[in-house]
This record gives sequence, structure tokens and C-alpha cells, in this order.
Amino acid sequence: MAAPSSTLVFKVHRREPELVRPAKPTPYEVKLLSDIDDQQGLRFHIPVVQFYKHAPSIRGKDDPVAVIRRALSETLVPYYPFAGRLREGPNRKLMVECTAEGVLFVEADADVRLTEFGDQLQPPFACMKELLFDVPGSNAVLHSPLLLIQVTRLKCGSFIFALRLSHCMSDNPGLVQFMSAIGEIARGSHAPSIPPVWERYFLSTRSPPRVTHTHREYGQQATIDDNNTLTTMPHNFDSMAQISFFFGCSQLSALRRHAPPHLRQSYS
Repeated sequence: MAAPSSTLVFKVHRREPELVRPAKPTPYEVKLLSDIDDQQGLRFHIPVVQFYKHAPSIRGKDDPVAVIRRALSETLVPYYPFAGRLREGPNRKLMVECTAEGVLFVEADADVRLTEFGDQLQPPFACMKELLFDVPGSNAVLHSPLLLIQVTRLKCGSFIFALRLSHCMSDNPGLVQFMSAIGEIARGSHAPSIPPVWERYFLSTRSPPRVTHTHREYGQQATIDDNNTLTTMPHNFDSMAQISFFFGCSQLSALRRHAPPHLRQSYS
């Protein structure tokens, strides 16, 4: 059995961080974030790490770092707001200035094999700082790159793709769509199979989507204090415990058994 990643020690050689810009000219504009996206509780960066096992079928083909860098640049053409910077307007309203400045990209090599990370690749990873370098001055919410990506080659031919994303810019489904677009272009597509929402609406209606209903779930939340008194609590998540958890087949099966009938399909 391989040693767990919590005890793994290895060296990483990184090249200087660079800015990857869109491969073609993109519109300069300012896009207001929705009231949902610019909440105080979402003003932070979220890290993601993905491990890719070496496939013998791609031996001798293009370097994964070069392929990903090129695909990222091309993906930033339809996803051009990611290459911009967040600004803050009156009443702390967030907006993204589409400046095409680019996203941060770090190329790295590690003297370790994928099998040395252990049999179960799941967080927390004690070596996360090695896999995702915190470029000095890059982690502010405003006026900083909205994406930081590090691609690390391993000795066995595998590689690790780690990123840090401004949560104001995207939730998990949005990130999955963006990552899928990079993967499609890396495999030879000329454009994502699913265009970004702003591009779809522009092409179909020439106007952006607008909120037409009051979403009370994003207002103040009711809660019960120790005296059994109903109070309200603002959206301040600073005091919440942040832990990692893992959903496997057995956990999903339990959710399906106990979920209400109209939600069971969500866990399929």
C-alpha cells in the first residue's frame, strides 16, 4: 500500500509565473455581477486539484503543460471575463472589467510519482502548497487575477492540474463547464460545445439575462438562539468551520434512500 499523502515529502521546481491571455482580441466591457455572486460570503478564492494518470497511448506526444497552456488561452476567448479583474462600485457592488490581462499560470515539475500520493486521492492534501503556489500579491479579491493555475509534471508521466478560482466569478457547475471547455479544446475542438451563458444570451436575444423574481433565500436568515428566540443572522461565514468530506457510492445510496421522492433523481 502506498504511503498517504499527509506524510509525503518531495521537491517541486517551478518556472516563473506568467500571465496567459486570450488567444484572440476580446471585447472590452464592464459586466456587473449578480446580487447572488457579489455576496460578502463568496468573496474568497477556492482551490481545486485534479490528478491525471499517465496513459501509455500518449507517450511521445505533446507536453501536457504546453497543451493546457494553449487550450487555456483559446478557452479564454469565449470565457473572456475570466481574463479580467474584479472592481468594486457604489454600495460595494462587484463588477468584472474585461481587460484581457490574463490568468496566472505556473509550470512545474515534481520528483515524485503519482502512486506515492497514496491509494485514495482525496483531500486534505498536506502538500497542497507545493501543488498550487500562492503567487505573492495574487490572492486579493479586487484587482487580482481571477484564476491561478499550476500544472505539475510527475516522474511517472502523470501530471497534476491545480487551480484557484475567485468564487465570485463562478460556482461549481460553472467551473465544471469552464474546465470541460479547456478539455475539449485541448483534444482538438475549435470551440466549446456549450458556450458561456453571456454568449448564448447575446446570440439569441441580444440582451443579458435579468432577475425577475425576489430571491428571499439570499436575504437574512432566520435562526433560533440559546433562549429559543427567533432572530436573524446576516450572511457572514467567517466563523464557520471549513472541513473536507467525501461522497462515495455508499453515501450517495443512503441519500437516495432517505431523500424525498422529488429529490431522489438529484442523487442518481
